[in-house]
Amino acid sequence: MLTQNLSGAGWRKSTRSQQNGACVELATPSSHRVLVRDSTDPHGSTLSFDQATWRIFSQAVKTGTYDL
Repeated sequence: MLTQNLSGAGWRKSTRSQQNGACVELATPSSHRVLVRDSTDPHGSTLSFDQATWRIFSQAVKTGTYDL
């Protein structure tokens, strides 16, 4: 498992985050990766996506593809 210090990654809260604390934070430390983490657990797990995959996923979320 690769571990690196992401404290300076420039994290920002998603504009889609809820006011109830159910929030995600995003960082783009390079032009090739998008990092995602739970804002309530900043030292926990981080997901990493390439830019193309992130665009496809975020567009699907915006259009309600994953809504129940």
